[in-house]
Amino acid sequence: MDIQRHHSNARISKIVIHGGVAYLCGQTAKGSAAAEADIASQTTEVLSRIDALLAEVGTDATRLLTVTIYLREIADFAGMNAVWEAWLEGKQAAAPARTTIEAALATTSLRVEMTAVAALT
Repeated sequence: MDIQRHHSNARISKIVIHGGVAYLCGQTAKGSAAAEADIASQTTEVLSRIDALLAEVGTDATRLLTVTIYLREIADFAGMNAVWEAWLEGKQAAAPARTTIEAALATTSLRVEMTAVAALT
């Protein structure tokens, strides 16, 4: 089976497709706006980025298999979950397998990062 890589550079690919499955690299809020954004705003942006990448390869959130969520502070868990649950309800998606952990992220302005794996349609 071929491996397809999208938006690749020397370090990463944003999407890797293999065996009918799309693997997304970690998605975060972007730019200087992230420094001022709360957990709800950053989570909304991250989920929007995931939606866009999934759409690019012909799938969507209803096909998510697993998502790993990294929070800078576990105290943001409830705020992130409120946005997450509304996003799933709006997509009418079955909830994927999910793990949420507290982790030091790449910059201090980032509050959340998510990686996702989805079946292709």
